Amino acid sequence: MNQVNRELIVRSNSNSVDFALLKNGKLIELHKDEDDHKFNVGDIMLAKIRKPVTGLNAAFVNVGYEKDAFLHYHDLGPQLKSMLKFLKLARSGRLKDFSLKNFSFEKDIDKNGSIKDVVKPNQTMLVQIVKEPISTKGPRISSELSIAGRYLILVPFSDRVSVSQKIGSKEEKDRLKRLVKSIKPKGFGVIIRTVAEGKKVAELDKDLENLMSKWISMCKKINRASTPSKVLVELNRASSILRDVFNDSFSGIHVDDETLFNQIKDYVHEIAPDKESIVKLYSSNVPIFEKFGIERQIKTSFGRTASMSKGAYLVIEHTEALHVIDVNSGNRSTKAKNQEDTALEVNLIAAAEVARQLRLRDMGGIIVIDFIDMVRPDHRKKLYNHLRDEMKDDRAKHKILPPSKFGLVQITRQRVRPEVNIKTTEVDPSGNGQEVEAPIVLIEKISDELERIMKGEGREKAITLNAHPFIAAYLTKGFPSIRSKWFLEFKKWIKIQPRDAYSYLEYRFTDKDGAPLQEAQEA
Repeated sequence: MNQVNRELIVRSNSNSVDFALLKNGKLIELHKDEDDHKFNVGDIMLAKIRKPVTGLNAAFVNVGYEKDAFLHYHDLGPQLKSMLKFLKLARSGRLKDFSLKNFSFEKDIDKNGSIKDVVKPNQTMLVQIVKEPISTKGPRISSELSIAGRYLILVPFSDRVSVSQKIGSKEEKDRLKRLVKSIKPKGFGVIIRTVAEGKKVAELDKDLENLMSKWISMCKKINRASTPSKVLVELNRASSILRDVFNDSFSGIHVDDETLFNQIKDYVHEIAPDKESIVKLYSSNVPIFEKFGIERQIKTSFGRTASMSKGAYLVIEHTEALHVIDVNSGNRSTKAKNQEDTALEVNLIAAAEVARQLRLRDMGGIIVIDFIDMVRPDHRKKLYNHLRDEMKDDRAKHKILPPSKFGLVQITRQRVRPEVNIKTTEVDPSGNGQEVEAPIVLIEKISDELERIMKGEGREKAITLNAHPFIAAYLTKGFPSIRSKWFLEFKKWIKIQPRDAYSYLEYRFTDKDGAPLQEAQEA
């Protein structure tokens, strides 16, 4: 199997931090952490019920955001009464022991009950952010609290021990359950995370101790805290990303800011001391995202179309109700044995790119993918299994349905943060006031086209690229220029002819007699 290398690149700006996760050099996740972001998934707030709404069986809660947060009856958690009793005692200062070992629990609430029977207007309660505010909606919250660690998640006012479904072996599940039951404090439930697989009791115990000390320091704040206010802050985004994605396949964490570098180094020292040396402070004059090729990947990945290898591409459309992704094979002349094999080949490439795009843009809700039609059921099954494998690493909850007869695949994917949307167009330099794709996107298309020509009948011919003067200059400037890189790759010098009459996005490859090697392209 190929070795998978993961790298985290952290870029610090004056008011935000960008995190790029690379897998074998390819950008698969992009996060932005802005200083003014008051609501992070996992934060626990002391909040006030504004009003229960019987019709919705939910309550609107003031968490200090301009829009009230939404708390559904099913998100109250069975142990709501115990939590409210505990909170009342902690707020009054009468409770000094926060460990729950001597705390007497109340009865669970009825799972089909009504909101008005269990909460009242102006009541104070502890809630946790489950979904950040997205577009016009306030945050989504839950009062079933959980505190996430590296290997375990601590659930106060519960007694259940459960194991991640992603751990396949029954023996390992049983072993972890036994271990955790032997060290778990009374009054707390524990969820065992996937990364706990194969871990020893000492590591789990250390994680549990950290979580208990977090819980206790949070409880100490409750007495003096005003409502609404934050009583437990989810880790800073750097640490929470590391906590969720960090594993042995990480080969480097590169940070361009000294304070952040020290924070991350400390955190890695805590969770994986032997990996501390992979955290490196980046100090070159070349911006960090340029150096790791992230800037160009952002430009070429966030447009309406996303190019893939062999000339295939995706078209991504967003509607109010769902996202639609169309798979196109491009105008490639394929040497595959028949159309069915070509369709399978393109669909498998597209499945990997779709999985990457969903993570990269953090697209949520219903996603419909129109793959190229395939007649054979075994090909459809192969595509389905490949898509599931590619999406295995996706931390967002998702469900994939098998392809329909028409080649449509439906995915639902949960999103807890606003979708990442990056503008990839620039003002047309021709001065017509319109917007066009950034040069780098166009260059990718031209390079793909050249690769196809070189694999086809263009191998023996002299080739000229006719393009707008700006693009011609872009391809020939600098050292090494893009043209000289083509020379190294294809062992052929490509003549570049600036054409004043061309529009900015127009280009054409011709042979020595001026005959087109492919149709004129308008990107």
